[in-house]
Amino acid sequence: MSFESLGLTPALCRALADLGFTTPTPIQMQAIPLALEGKDLLAGAQTGTGKTAAFGLPLLQRLAAGERNTSKSPRALILTPTRELAQQVHDNLRDYAKHLPLRMVTIYGGVSLLPQQQTLRRGVDILIATPGRLMDHMQQRNVDLRSIDVLVLDEADRMLDIGFLPAIRRIIAATPALRQTMLFSATFDKTIREIAKEALRNPQEIQVSPANVVAATVTHRVHPVTATQKRDVLLKILSTHYQDQVLVFAKTKHGSDRLAKQITQAGIPAEAIHGNKSQNARLRALSDFKRGAVRVLVATDIAARGLDIPALPRVINYEMPMVAEDYVHRIGRTGRAGLTGEAISLVAKDEAKLLRQVQRILKDPLEIRGMEGFPPDWSFRDGNDLSDDSTAGQQRSRRPHDGAPRPPQGPNARRQGHGPRRDGGGGRPQGTQAAGQPRRSNDGAQPRRNDGGGQRRSQQG
Repeated sequence: MSFESLGLTPALCRALADLGFTTPTPIQMQAIPLALEGKDLLAGAQTGTGKTAAFGLPLLQRLAAGERNTSKSPRALILTPTRELAQQVHDNLRDYAKHLPLRMVTIYGGVSLLPQQQTLRRGVDILIATPGRLMDHMQQRNVDLRSIDVLVLDEADRMLDIGFLPAIRRIIAATPALRQTMLFSATFDKTIREIAKEALRNPQEIQVSPANVVAATVTHRVHPVTATQKRDVLLKILSTHYQDQVLVFAKTKHGSDRLAKQITQAGIPAEAIHGNKSQNARLRALSDFKRGAVRVLVATDIAARGLDIPALPRVINYEMPMVAEDYVHRIGRTGRAGLTGEAISLVAKDEAKLLRQVQRILKDPLEIRGMEGFPPDWSFRDGNDLSDDSTAGQQRSRRPHDGAPRPPQGPNARRQGHGPRRDGGGGRPQGTQAAGQPRRSNDGAQPRRNDGGGQRRSQQG
């Protein structure tokens, strides 16, 4: 199937040919014809599936076919969660619209309001914005959304995660009721469904792949490590792949800065990118990374959203994400456009539960192996305890079997250790209590309730 067969105009097809795009992706094949018919769309698509063209190409065609915009108000609005994604969408639409007389602008935080205000006053056809900065301009009456024909909510799930729900609702309320709306999201939870019900009219639902599906071209590897080993293990990996560019994920802004400095001190050029960086600093770091002046880019989840890095071979999770779905978004930076990629995770013992959550959303099992020279103090047992080998048996013995009585809790029991002693023949725990009778502690108290034991286990795990 070609782009011409989807109903796109020659001007758009020519621009796509100039970019080397000849075959639509699955999301484009499904979304473009429906969008060209003016349908509202509720589309499930992961990062890297070509969703920008899926909504951008029909949007451009609709605006180009309409009457020339004599007002200064935008006719299309695209909301994105981050500055980087907003800029990426702008750059893509600019390339698609190279043969069309359409004006577009991107507005986001981290830079001065004044230049954006002046651009808006000169007039624009397409406005690409982050919700927070758009609200700033709306409050100062720099932008009028009453002429919006097409509204796009891109990566809606992420916008809600960040906390933009109130702003999104106010922005939607400021647009005309009669408009075309397209909502793209990697996941469809209850809140996304509620927003879709409020913003869309009889939408066509598209799901090109199940939620949280990762690219088949990405391999996954886990190195169990101690927290103090992480930096040295990371440096060893970076030294082994000394020519490759690597995107490293950390959890905090301060941690990203510290890690980038440590990597640079080890002789490997690195930069950090996060929400506290100015937009110019973020763009400069990303540009240096893309052109190879910087080998390692350390990013937080928010800053990395929307990063478009061609042919990135490797992503490293220096720290595991708190939400398993963010793992999918992180590794979506590699293995794009049919290329292979590798996702490496350095997992300490206190991140074991996060690793298990990630394992649940992956189709294939994770490759888990220790790093030579860095023996971990714990091991991963899929579906069982995540613990070090020396205490795994003790932890299992503390967990009662379904319906089994708990071991005694009296002072004699404490002398026995974590679990009850067993007789030499491997039978039931030693003692004189008759089988089938409720077990009491040595002081005659009632058996300890399960919630107390559960609390004890959670504190240890």
